[in-house]
Amino acid sequence: MGSSLKEERIGYSCTIYSVEYLEKAWLEIPLKAWTYGLDGALLKATRITGIKDFSINEFGLIPLRIATWGPFVLLNINNDVSPQHEADSKIVGKEWLGSSSDILSNGGIDTSLSYVCRREYTIECNWKVFCDNYLDGGYHVPYAHKGLASGLKLESYSTTTFERVSIQSCEGGPGESEDDFDRLGTKALYAFIYPNFMINRYGPWMDTNLVLPLGPRTCKVVFDYFLEASLKDDKAFIERSLEDSERVQMEDILLCEGVQRGLESPAYCSGRYAPTVEMAMHHFHCLLHENLTK
Repeated sequence: MGSSLKEERIGYSCTIYSVEYLEKAWLEIPLKAWTYGLDGALLKATRITGIKDFSINEFGLIPLRIATWGPFVLLNINNDVSPQHEADSKIVGKEWLGSSSDILSNGGIDTSLSYVCRREYTIECNWKVFCDNYLDGGYHVPYAHKGLASGLKLESYSTTTFERVSIQSCEGGPGESEDDFDRLGTKALYAFIYPNFMINRYGPWMDTNLVLPLGPRTCKVVFDYFLEASLKDDKAFIERSLEDSERVQMEDILLCEGVQRGLESPAYCSGRYAPTVEMAMHHFHCLLHENLTK
């Protein structure tokens, strides 16, 4: 069984914890040794002698609404939403991805992919700077990512915005490789799900990026890599692909940290959008502005 997320409330405190392997018929919270059944019911509460009007039935684990779409498991922790055992994937897709869900589901984002690895990067920039860099419509690619650019037909780059999603896509090019190595394939798709999640599908690969703010000028980006099952045992291909991806990430980190320093300069003032390429960035900013001004 994979990791699961539970929450314990004891009136004045709570703890969030992960369970890698849940093999027992009960669950003990490490913080205060409260014990729960696998149905979430509180079985034993320690050191509560003297608490008045305490009902064990009122302190079970809070049920969460869980749904799946493609390879993703989605949680809704809104207490006002009633838990449900199953949800139709099309309904889930429309709720999460809006009218972009069919495009993404037809773009090879599915459960057939094998998980490869995770990499995490702590970057000295605000989380929005990283998102902006991702959303510039390939503007910086020919200048900052020459290796990546050689494997793409940048003249085919396109951007489409939806309710809370933007999709950038580009056809693959011949690349510079003299052998049969092809990480990018015939088409690359880059989807941004507001506010901080990216899905990238290219060639036999898919990677996801989760951007987590750590402070006003620091963020962490979590990359998870997935691969078509036919290549999951090809160690040489995987290693070379991850090396290429790492090179691109290092180039992006250099850019983002430079932009952060520029934003902090007293000489900085706001700029303009490049209308033919930065549509996704503008879309992100509009959604963010709407949230911040509610």
